[in-house]
Amino acid sequence: MPTPSRPDPIRTPSQPDPGCSRPATPSPAEADKSVADLAHDLRAACMLVTRRVRYEADNALAPHLVSILARLSREPRTVGELAAIEQVSAPSMSRSVAHLHELGYVDRSADERDGRLVRLSLTAEGADLIHAERLRRDRWMISRMEDLAPEQRQVLREATVLLETVLDR
Repeated sequence: MPTPSRPDPIRTPSQPDPGCSRPATPSPAEADKSVADLAHDLRAACMLVTRRVRYEADNALAPHLVSILARLSREPRTVGELAAIEQVSAPSMSRSVAHLHELGYVDRSADERDGRLVRLSLTAEGADLIHAERLRRDRWMISRMEDLAPEQRQVLREATVLLETVLDR
């Protein structure tokens, strides 16, 4: 019967693993690959969370329409401004805004400085809807996080701060 092997002694990062031919400290190329792998994994995870919360949170409106209302909840905008922000064509944005207007969620008014421009803003119903959508999305996220251990929630809090820092660069 073979004798049980003893665990390797604890090594510090500067000590090479005797059974490994690579040094314990990564080369610059390995470090770059590590950052690239992290960037890829993080981007993919963020996209998946965003997609799932948009489509699984029992939304009252299509995600692209909710996005328009969210933009307008911050400040009134023109169709052109919304199109640029959402990276769609002006005609496509015009159709979406017309639909939101028909539903009673968006008001149109002449721009105070340039009467040729039309400013879009939320109606009270639009503001109520975007508030309800945000609550639904938050509840969706809470349902995924409520069973996490306090330490895991703390990791997510710290990751949130880091992500905001990355986005501000």
